[in-house]
Amino acid sequence: MKIKTVASTYDEVMARTPRKLKAPKKPNILFRTLVRIASMPDLWKARVKKNGAIDKKGGPYFILMNHSSFIDLELASKLLYPMPYNIVTTLDGLVGKRWLMNEIGCIATRKFVSDITLIHEMQNALKRKTSVLMYPEAGYSLDGTSTTLPHHLGMLLKKLDVPVVFIEAKGAFLRDPLYNCLQVRDVDVSADIRVLFTREEVRTLTVEELDRSIEEAFSFDYFRWQKENGVIIDEPFRADGLERILYRCPACHAEGKMEGHGTTLTCHACKKTYQMTELGELIAEKGETEFSHIPDWYAWQRECVRQELLDETYSLDTPVEIAMMVDDTALYTVGKGRLTHDLEGFHLTSEDGKIDYRHKALASYSLNSDYYWYEMGDVIGIGNMHVLYYCFPPKEVSVAKARLATEELFKLHQNREYHKLHHHN
Repeated sequence: MKIKTVASTYDEVMARTPRKLKAPKKPNILFRTLVRIASMPDLWKARVKKNGAIDKKGGPYFILMNHSSFIDLELASKLLYPMPYNIVTTLDGLVGKRWLMNEIGCIATRKFVSDITLIHEMQNALKRKTSVLMYPEAGYSLDGTSTTLPHHLGMLLKKLDVPVVFIEAKGAFLRDPLYNCLQVRDVDVSADIRVLFTREEVRTLTVEELDRSIEEAFSFDYFRWQKENGVIIDEPFRADGLERILYRCPACHAEGKMEGHGTTLTCHACKKTYQMTELGELIAEKGETEFSHIPDWYAWQRECVRQELLDETYSLDTPVEIAMMVDDTALYTVGKGRLTHDLEGFHLTSEDGKIDYRHKALASYSLNSDYYWYEMGDVIGIGNMHVLYYCFPPKEVSVAKARLATEELFKLHQNREYHKLHHHN
């Protein structure tokens, strides 16, 4: 899938009068049926099975679903049809196809940017007796476990005051993991659907109790699920791109030297190699296997990043290609620049001096980092309600590490641990 791009200058982009986003529509049965039909080929190939059910004549519901790949949207069309529902969608999803996405019933928002209007739009949809589907993780899972959830989702549930449904897609990550270069594997997909909270429970449970139950629902590990359920993935490309999540060698600690290719993960610094088994484990060809379980390796990298922050040794300083988005008209490419990330947050500058944007550490709890974004490249996205910046670094720069650093730095600030660092606000 690609996105409409237009070469422009910063001044030309900022001189635009942004198109006002339309209020989300209640999708009619025609468009719900078209989406359902268009989804059938992928769902048939994935041999989708459904577990559980909800009363489709009831509701409206607030629907939470985990996010692993594009098939999540197609799964929702199967599970919820013919019930009308609006979908919370990132702004880039509307670019070049605004009319269609409005007819489908998308509610546009900006990923990892505080958006008060989003709550208002969801409340309006529910008042129209239309359910609302939201992927609270916002970004696709990188390592097959849940990505960081927004804080105090329970407060949002209280505001919406409707029953909450939970959908978990199993096998979707293994079928099409984000790191694997858009190569789809032959894996069965299933979906569990159930009422997570009744309306009465939303009203009577505390915010903390609601948050705890949501966190429990989103506590999955699909590499472990693969092994426990004996899901064989024998595609010869299953390790392609694995360095996108496993960027640091546990043997020599070099970064940016890993390469996943075929069924092998190799460190080009110390030459250590690992084979990826058909059950998704990593086994060292020689010597110790530090982490056979991929999420354990990823979690170790998170701890390394956190220690770098506490030691004040973390930094990102890289040239980038810059694109901008101010509405749903197009993605504007505006030239080269430089992106840095340190204990204060991100700082983006352009070669022509027009862009000088700072994104503070407390501005967002996670980072819009993606692999091969719209077939353009790995990306780091930052910005606010007025403008979004999409930064494309060189291949050796890990956008996964940038996400980990963003999340850990936010925690340090929020938990008042930042006093441990010398450079405090």
